[in-house]
Amino acid sequence: MQKFLGKLFYYLFTFPRYKFLFAKIGNSARLMNTRVDGFRNIQIGDKVFISEGTWLAALPMQKDASCKLHIASGTYIGRYAHIYATEKIEIAEKVLIADKVYISDNQHNYENIQLPVIAQPVKQLNPVKIDSGAWIGENVCIIGASVGKNSVIGANAVVTKNIPDCCVAAGIPAIIIKRYNFETGQWQKTDAMGNFV
Repeated sequence: MQKFLGKLFYYLFTFPRYKFLFAKIGNSARLMNTRVDGFRNIQIGDKVFISEGTWLAALPMQKDASCKLHIASGTYIGRYAHIYATEKIEIAEKVLIADKVYISDNQHNYENIQLPVIAQPVKQLNPVKIDSGAWIGENVCIIGASVGKNSVIGANAVVTKNIPDCCVAAGIPAIIIKRYNFETGQWQKTDAMGNFV
């Protein structure tokens, strides 16, 4: 009975206010005290869990431009994540995202040294895709770059270039430090280009 009442409370007082605002939201998706800007540009799959304090935004830089933030089924997003799309961010199935992760396909311009950065326009970067099965560690920043299938990004890394499938990357800026060797069936150390050492 208590479990039933808990679910009833959740659906009556937490979820319904937002469910129909999204472009799409799947079954058993749970958003825990999440800030959302640009509901109509956001698609969330089945069994997605988004922890408290997270901010999701999908707002195009120009009113007539398209913008999309898609979070696929089975993905978990930790506390205080900040995911901001101005064009396109895709997070595939069963991605694990730790606390305090920042993901963006844009950044502030800073080229004009006569103006404060806050007064300069936002610059569009490459679309971001985090492929299925990836693990994004705590405090990671992913800015205008993609992460391959089943890859791991170590805590505190800053990803500004694409990371291929089945790699471990770490550092500022992030570089590949390991890659799965399908011939030996083991993870092996690599150089920054992903060549086995």
